[in-house]
Amino acid sequence: MKIGILSRNSSLYSTQSLANAAIQRGHDAVVVDYLRCFMNITSMNPRVMYAGEELHFDAIIPRIGASHTFYGTAVVRQFEVMGVFPSNESQAITRARDKLRSFQLLSRSDIGLPVTGFAHATRDTAGLIDSVGGAPLVIKLLEGTQGLGVVLAETRKAAESVIGAFRQLNANLLVQEFIKEAGGSDIRAFVVGNRVVASMMRTAAPGEFRSNLHRGGKAENVRLTPAERRTAVKAARVLGLNVAGVDLVRSDRGPLILEVNASPGLEGIEKSTGVNVAGAIIKNIEDSVTLGPKTHRVKG
Repeated sequence: MKIGILSRNSSLYSTQSLANAAIQRGHDAVVVDYLRCFMNITSMNPRVMYAGEELHFDAIIPRIGASHTFYGTAVVRQFEVMGVFPSNESQAITRARDKLRSFQLLSRSDIGLPVTGFAHATRDTAGLIDSVGGAPLVIKLLEGTQGLGVVLAETRKAAESVIGAFRQLNANLLVQEFIKEAGGSDIRAFVVGNRVVASMMRTAAPGEFRSNLHRGGKAENVRLTPAERRTAVKAARVLGLNVAGVDLVRSDRGPLILEVNASPGLEGIEKSTGVNVAGAIIKNIEDSVTLGPKTHRVKG
């Protein structure tokens, strides 16, 4: 097969790992900067052009950055129109990128979530704080990624100050209960197809509550409980993702989903677990293309 990897940077660990895995399994792998593509939209001959040439792939692996979701998913959608199999569909990527929408879909499917409030310009700050059980609580900018725009407010006064500051930014924000028993750790479960292929526990650096590896967190291999595996797979399925990094925490009431990532990084999970996650993604593509195009479209 000829597999296109849609990535802004060919030197990134994840991009290289996917390309190497594809080549090792006997496929051609081409890295394409999706922002440099342009689309020719016609009813008879839809095309994607790159560097003066028309692109022809059997499958694509979208690695769409959060800041370029609109154009990146448009390119993915164009390949879908052309009948190319995507490891994640454009609609699913867009759905997962919208934190509010994804939480609404997950809650509708009876998946465990931290108690969460959503607001923009509300002046009922006290009511918003009370809705998630009061301080301490976590405040997140809706558009934040990799731990950016995430604040732990340990007191009610601090929460009121942060919410007031975010309101001045004209920003959408999520207010979420703080899961104390998690102890500053969360779990990344890497879902490919209908199973978890690898999982790691991320622990925040000293003095930090965010466990993101980009924020200095440490990662180690972890064994999931059956409930955690079911929750991770179900969360990915609800959002229509074939490949997903599902972040969850262990709480007194079971696993709770923090986020579902449509373009999860491979470096941390592969190095901490020793699992060839990129190879699992390529194997899933082989099975999917052999069996014919699959869709994971859901309502919402």
